[in-house]
Amino acid sequence: MEMGQTRTDETAGNSLVLPARLDAATVAGVAEGLCAQTGAPLRLDGGEVRHLGGLGLELLLRAERDWRRTGLAFAVLPRSRALNDALADFGIDPARFDPEAA
Repeated sequence: MEMGQTRTDETAGNSLVLPARLDAATVAGVAEGLCAQTGAPLRLDGGEVRHLGGLGLELLLRAERDWRRTGLAFAVLPRSRALNDALADFGIDPARFDPEAA
């Protein structure tokens, strides 16, 4: 699946593939993709993320908050090692984006 593509799984909800660089250059496109998924459980595929910038982190945290606030499942899985490392560098426990973290 390519970046930005959406897949629907009737049991798990929708899946959106994150770009290799989640930063100022790509965050607007990802935000549009997220808006299109509102109202259904969501899994972000972060398996190909190689760089996470501050705006990308903000987008992930806001999406997590918005989805969970409405009682919908939200996860970032799989997560690349680079994504996990970047989250940890920002002081964020990567496990917060596991489905059972809600």
